[in-house]
Amino acid sequence: MPAQSTRRDLVRGIAISAASWSRILGANDRIQIGVIGCGSRGALLMREFQRHSEVALGAVCDVYETRAKRVAANAPGVRVLRDYRALIESRPLDAVVIATPNHWHEEPCLAALSSGLDVYVEKPLSYAIDEGPRMVKAARINAMICQVGMQQRSGSHYLRAKQEYIDAGKLGKVSYVRTWWHGNNYFLVRAPESMRTKPADLDWAAFLGRLKWRDWDPLQYLSWRSYLDFGGGQITDLFTHWVDVVHMFLGSDIPVSAAAAGGVYNFNDGRTAPDTVNVLEEYPARFTVTFEGVLGTAATQGAVEFFGTEGSLAINREGYEFRPADRKAPPVVVQAEPYDITRDHVNDFLDAVRQRRRPKGDVLLGHRSAQAAHLAHMAWLRRRQIHFDPVREEILPG
Repeated sequence: MPAQSTRRDLVRGIAISAASWSRILGANDRIQIGVIGCGSRGALLMREFQRHSEVALGAVCDVYETRAKRVAANAPGVRVLRDYRALIESRPLDAVVIATPNHWHEEPCLAALSSGLDVYVEKPLSYAIDEGPRMVKAARINAMICQVGMQQRSGSHYLRAKQEYIDAGKLGKVSYVRTWWHGNNYFLVRAPESMRTKPADLDWAAFLGRLKWRDWDPLQYLSWRSYLDFGGGQITDLFTHWVDVVHMFLGSDIPVSAAAAGGVYNFNDGRTAPDTVNVLEEYPARFTVTFEGVLGTAATQGAVEFFGTEGSLAINREGYEFRPADRKAPPVVVQAEPYDITRDHVNDFLDAVRQRRRPKGDVLLGHRSAQAAHLAHMAWLRRRQIHFDPVREEILPG
């Protein structure tokens, strides 16, 4: 009996793979999208997809019905659902957008990929380090497109800076990259009085999912990034973005060691994720990467700065600045395009869906960047340096 079940699963997987690669959409075919998670990020992504006349929003899903109805109001005729399983099973759909908290990424992603749907999933790809390989495998064996929301991969000024300064060798040998993100507002959310009591149409148990039970807490719902039960705090939420830029620019994406220090130094509001944290990682290509996450500051900024033998390059979503080693030479400052580069990333996903090609933020790249962040988070939790085998992608003992 188990052997028959295995053969059926294999045949089903092959059928899905063949169907997915053969369904090249024509220029006039509409791409039917479903959205899982209708918070601020889900709503923004929905708006970007709706900029395309060839995209049709078929269904939205959220554990908080009021929130789902709010975004559905901008898409007449869209189905409003409470359970992601019902959304994945609804037809016709070509792809789903997953913009849930981190602990709700893997389950709907695997379900969608196994059902023959392409996926756009927000970063970090995974909630835990062992989840990423499962999502990579599901995308590959089902031959589906899986884009991770690391929008720097598609930002034109990022691509231009990489070509002009990294690929052309103008920075020389890069041995150190500093990344930082100070005062990020997503970690400074306050609960309004209206949320002190749980809304009647918010399914708190469904929101918690696999996590252990706790009574309604509006801060854990609205500012879940600040609680370790829901993820790795600033390390997995912010460092994942920046370390992905490092991987993209330098072509090395698996660290060999990670260390971290920090704690809750400034906020006495019940948060468990550190409000001040420093990370240090080493890569086999002979460079190190650091990350600074500081919430108790008036500054609200972040950037990635590459230090090479011929100069330095600092880049963020506003633009980039190159400073040559010759201090007499003027810096080169370039402004980014005047719109959110998420637009470019959504465009790339839609092109990948039509052309059946790997997207710029492919699931494997998303796994590698999340993996680097998970290693740093684990080093912080264990209060020791972690060593990693970059070939087997396993934590070394000791």
